[in-house]
Amino acid sequence: MRFQLLDIVFNPPHPVTGEAVPPADRLARVIEHAVLAEELGFDSFAVGERHAGDVLSSAPTVILGAVAARTRRILLSTGVTVLSLLDPIRVAEDLATVDQLSRGRLEIVIGKGNEELQYPLLGLDIARQYEYLEENYELLRLLLSSEDVSWSGRHRHALEHATTLPRPYAGAFRIWHGSATSEFAVDLAARWGDPIVSANALQPRESYGRLIDRYRERYAAAGHDPAYGFVGAGSGGLFLADTTEQAIEQYRPLYEGQVARLRARGYDPATHVGKAQAFETIEDAVERGPALVGSPERVAEKILDYHGTFGHVLQSVSVNHLLDPSHQEDVLRRFAAEVAPLVRAEVTTTLWGPDDARRAAGFTAGEQPGASAGAPPGDRAAALPV
Repeated sequence: MRFQLLDIVFNPPHPVTGEAVPPADRLARVIEHAVLAEELGFDSFAVGERHAGDVLSSAPTVILGAVAARTRRILLSTGVTVLSLLDPIRVAEDLATVDQLSRGRLEIVIGKGNEELQYPLLGLDIARQYEYLEENYELLRLLLSSEDVSWSGRHRHALEHATTLPRPYAGAFRIWHGSATSEFAVDLAARWGDPIVSANALQPRESYGRLIDRYRERYAAAGHDPAYGFVGAGSGGLFLADTTEQAIEQYRPLYEGQVARLRARGYDPATHVGKAQAFETIEDAVERGPALVGSPERVAEKILDYHGTFGHVLQSVSVNHLLDPSHQEDVLRRFAAEVAPLVRAEVTTTLWGPDDARRAAGFTAGEQPGASAGAPPGDRAAALPV
């Protein structure tokens, strides 16, 4: 199993104290966590993107440029690049710049975004979000892989002999597709032979599992190499303590405060599927949902349990931004030391290893301990990439 640390850079007031972290301090913490993630042996660090709400990730490529300058080994990613909103020319330019600054350590995740207010803010029609996503993705893919591009589409002006600069560091970097609620995203990924990352954050596992199963069916039907049909999964928050009971009690104020905040914004699980928390209480989120809250042993067990359903080989985690900074770092250190080894001992993968010919060219992590070409997966499907 590979592990990623994701920061969407949420920065609302604390739900209990009402205090807010100054933006400069919050952004500095993102960079420090990326450096720490590299030191702790995380494989990837990802920055989200949003353009509405109490979120500071409106310029993720700027943040990733700063991370690239402070790190040397860790793979950099996005979570997600909201491609429905963006000009593919600028996306190609900005991300290739990050790819060059990091010397080939970039892979990205694209999607339509999970914030409805972004579309009117940027003057776009949310009813066409999937049209934007498909067209922008296909143009971005072409711009990254080719020079002297001539192209025409429905939602932007035609191009004649266009070449974006800089070029990617070592050829077009890999694009993953974010999957939360729609069949469109997994169908697009499967059609082009790209991997996916399931949000796995707010809903019951069955909602995400259905989309993952559909992706694998469509990917196989399209005739793509099964060795590259990788699946990643997010989580509904990470918090560790000596016992699961302690973790639940300590995390309760933050979790239930965030649920109350979503409800106050009018987000109802029945009408905002994939945008509203489906689990009202922390007990429910831990028992039935994707929240990784508990003892290290219980969290490792839960990741492996979800792996049995999803067959995922990339686990993305996020530490709660409302915790004291030293507590955030303690959770990350403990996850790296006590959770990751338990999971890696059970799940091996070729992702980002020597046999992954499509991996980011500058990513220097070697093969996982215990992994080998053709190693048995020990999970739900021998044909899955492991």
